[in-house]
Amino acid sequence: MSASTPTPTPASTNKINITDLILRDAHQSLLATRLRTEDMLPICPKLDAIGYWSLECWGGATFDACVRFLKEDPWERLRQLREALPNTRLQMLLRGQNLLGYRHYSDDVVRAFVTRAAANGMDVFRIFDALNDVRNLRTAIEATKAVGKHAQGTICYTVSPVHDSAGFVAMGRELAAMGCDSIAIKDMAGLLTPYVTAELVKALKDSVPLPLHLHSHATAGLSEMCHLKAIENGCDTIDTAISALAGGTSHAPTESLVAALRGTPYDTGLDLEALQEIGVYFHQVRKKYHQFESEFTGVDTRVQVNQVPGGMISNLANQLKEQNALERMGAVLEEIPRVREDLGYPPLVTPTSQIVGTQAVLNVLTDNRYQTITNEVKRYLQGRYGQAPAPVNPELKEQAVGKEELIDCRPADLLKPELDRLTNEIGDLARSPEDTLTYAMFPEVGRAFLEHRAAGTLHPEPLEPPTSGLGPQAAPTEFNIAVHGETYHVKVTGAGHKGQAERHFYLAIDGIPEEVLVETLDEVVLTGGAEGAVKTAIAGKRPRPTQPGHVTTSMPGNIVDVLVSEGETVTAGQAVLVTEAMKMESEIQAPIAGTVTGIFVAKGDSVNPDEVLIEIEPATGG
Repeated sequence: MSASTPTPTPASTNKINITDLILRDAHQSLLATRLRTEDMLPICPKLDAIGYWSLECWGGATFDACVRFLKEDPWERLRQLREALPNTRLQMLLRGQNLLGYRHYSDDVVRAFVTRAAANGMDVFRIFDALNDVRNLRTAIEATKAVGKHAQGTICYTVSPVHDSAGFVAMGRELAAMGCDSIAIKDMAGLLTPYVTAELVKALKDSVPLPLHLHSHATAGLSEMCHLKAIENGCDTIDTAISALAGGTSHAPTESLVAALRGTPYDTGLDLEALQEIGVYFHQVRKKYHQFESEFTGVDTRVQVNQVPGGMISNLANQLKEQNALERMGAVLEEIPRVREDLGYPPLVTPTSQIVGTQAVLNVLTDNRYQTITNEVKRYLQGRYGQAPAPVNPELKEQAVGKEELIDCRPADLLKPELDRLTNEIGDLARSPEDTLTYAMFPEVGRAFLEHRAAGTLHPEPLEPPTSGLGPQAAPTEFNIAVHGETYHVKVTGAGHKGQAERHFYLAIDGIPEEVLVETLDEVVLTGGAEGAVKTAIAGKRPRPTQPGHVTTSMPGNIVDVLVSEGETVTAGQAVLVTEAMKMESEIQAPIAGTVTGIFVAKGDSVNPDEVLIEIEPATGG
């Protein structure tokens, strides 16, 4: 795309509308999506009085975070926000045929999800596909229109040898023909530059007779300039975030744009003083979540080179930090564009950002590119996510897919209706259609959530207290402990209620998060309960690998499936485990041929590098 300067044209309607992202993308970008509903509701009356075009408050990673970490029912959050914001459109981010999960769902599940979201209070569905494959948007758009809600077709902006303005405009026309009510440019990585923004906005406004919205992250420090150029060339609505959670990998501040346009033909009409009160509220709330603060909260111009979205950078940093490999971040950022090229230049947005990012981490940490290929990369190369924007690396495709059948149709055309099956699988744990859809999005995590809810044992992950100002008890306990010649650095980040026979402790052992359950026995008195919990945790650690037949993982994650049993004979390269890391699954192969003599993991277990997961005794002569 060229960077020539188009002649600014007045917006079709002078007033600029604002969609505020404070309740979704702002805290997803800066606080790992951890903002709890209890901290949203008190400020809702003031948010509702502002006069936003919409408030983005659901979708994206919020659904996952509610169930996985916060132990909140995401559907209840939506209902509470609908009640608390009666005068404001509620908006969500929907991944087309992926909905809010990480695979394609059958059409009946997509229709059911959109229908229930609308019934629970959603007004605007911003619908995108990670590959810009419009075939993956059709069902969600049709379902949104069928329930009388606003369908916003979304163009994922990216830069590559195969992406240009003409292609984005052609996609905009297709979205309009599919019945969308508006178009959004989704610049998830902050790749837009001001003059390119001007050109793209003008081209879309000249070709597509629909309102145009711009969503551009502030990562590279260019978003405010892009906003102004977009406004001058006819953009109708700009996405911003209240200043307390703005900047860095989040978005430009709402208050700043309101001030910049005040008294101009583009005046938003929003009350700057009222916005200040909201900013003060979230400034205090942010302190509560200090443990989730991203290390990448400032301007990071590297995105203009590596194209890695800010949220993806923070996730990569967490993964590398857990393995004491944060110093390899530079190598991972260099590897990501190479993996992206091998996969045909997909835009980096969920789920393709996780697919590319996880594979890049594996390539770097194993020091052998594509020694391990995630299941998602295999599915991507097979065509199960849709059409890649450009041809993929043929050697990688052959290595990953082999003789398996390739897919060139819309992937969901191959999926049978599955809503009835999902309903039967979850059974009485589901009290409503919404519960079934929660299970559909995240089968393992969703089932565990519903089981704990039924048992009355839902407990959100603990929040670390402030590190100063509340006396010596406020700071987490931190110490070293030596066991059997090994020294471990331990940080106690939280604990369950005292006085319980079984008490949970939340630890970081050598930087790796652990949760342990300490059961008090009559014969044992644990003095300094945290230290006792640590000793229990250390004593239960899996053995360290020392033999060729010790099966390990290269990344921290969870066991999705154990594919072998003790006493079974395996061949070298045979898949023995399926693990999940960074929301991506990978098969772990047997390093040698032989007999399985020990299995130290079960489905659902958390695992880390340098642990023996399975032990294989070499075959005779092997």
